Amino acid sequence: MSYMVEEKEPAQMQTAAGYAELKSIDTNYVFSRTEIDVLRGLAEKTAEIAARPEMKKKAELWTAHNDLKTDEPLIFVDPENGWNEIITPGELSCSDPLARVWEMVLRKQIFWAEGMKDDRVIEPFFDVPYSCSDDGWGLDIKKTGGESGGAYIILPAIEAYEEDFPKLHYPNITIDKDESERVMDLALEVFAGILTVRRKHSWWWTLGMCFDYICLRGLEEFMCDIIAEPDYFHKMMEFLCEGKLRMLDFLEENDLLASNTGGTYIGSGGFGYTDQLPGPGSAGKAKTADMWGFVEAQETVSIDPRQYAEFILPYHKRIAERFGLNCYGCCEGYDTRWEYIKELPRLRRVSVSAWSDFSAVPDYLGKNYVASVKPSPAPLASKNMDEEFVRAECRRAAEQTKGGICEFLMKDNHTLGGNPGNITRWVEIMREEIARIY
Repeated sequence: MSYMVEEKEPAQMQTAAGYAELKSIDTNYVFSRTEIDVLRGLAEKTAEIAARPEMKKKAELWTAHNDLKTDEPLIFVDPENGWNEIITPGELSCSDPLARVWEMVLRKQIFWAEGMKDDRVIEPFFDVPYSCSDDGWGLDIKKTGGESGGAYIILPAIEAYEEDFPKLHYPNITIDKDESERVMDLALEVFAGILTVRRKHSWWWTLGMCFDYICLRGLEEFMCDIIAEPDYFHKMMEFLCEGKLRMLDFLEENDLLASNTGGTYIGSGGFGYTDQLPGPGSAGKAKTADMWGFVEAQETVSIDPRQYAEFILPYHKRIAERFGLNCYGCCEGYDTRWEYIKELPRLRRVSVSAWSDFSAVPDYLGKNYVASVKPSPAPLASKNMDEEFVRAECRRAAEQTKGGICEFLMKDNHTLGGNPGNITRWVEIMREEIARIY
């Protein structure tokens, strides 16, 4: 939950929905006149885009969509690591590491509107997170591999439960107030009169706990523990769940939360626009009861659905109970465990990954849930994208899911094959197939 910028690793600038967060960077919080001019110019363009009537219409459509009041499909694209091929580090004009992060954020907003042309709403805001850290779960995370964004193996930090479990503790969040204020003051100065600067921090991507478990125990051990160490599996999940709940308490009590019911990226795709939150009696400060929650268990894709119900679902329910509306799922298929997932309180948005049965959407989700339909990103990884194949996949996705309240997402792109045109062309093809089928 922090800023980390390394010029040798430009992918570090890429995060879900385009926002980067800071932990520790080498900057004196003073930008050059040239850098300020670049950032203000990009901010002015962003503000001009945000003021276009189409953005208001898109926001209204997202709201009706999330509130289950329209079945008009939406399209959202986040190329993720593919951003490095759309806006390369060499194309950035600023030199200061923080200025480069901000430049990247703004250039993405512009490309979303004028390049990708999906249904992302560009807003007249510039969000500044806290400079912060947490001390983890008490054991150092160990892994091998992972260089340059590649695959890695997590090595067990907990090797023997009897010996290592007592070493765990709940994470403690520390906020660097001085640095946080310096960054905020700089943003207010740079974007004065152009964009509204807000304090807005994303404290979690997922609250699903499985990844935390794996970081402490390793993926193979996580899978085997269900059979070999069922009591300790529950003990681990109980501990992690309590840690997440304590984190939410801390954030609420210290007024550190920010609403995610507008143009905030939520779940594993889509945005939080809704008229159903905050609920009646809200006192103004952001509370989890007035926000979207999110749990997923993509690492459990190969386990029996009944094992998900026994070992994961009870803890997901406790987390989801805190929130006004909830999202479920990422890359795991939802359909094989739907009878259990639908028990989550106030569930509203469900990930329909490329490994799901698209044709189950009308019967399982129907008009009661938003279906985040995700065709495979694999075809976009080739320099010369096979458009006939992509069109067939877009058509299949739209035809098989018609009858649900659908959004069609393209994400999880590790590469665009060096051809940014793949992502813009995908949006065009998806729109054409939606128009043909709807």
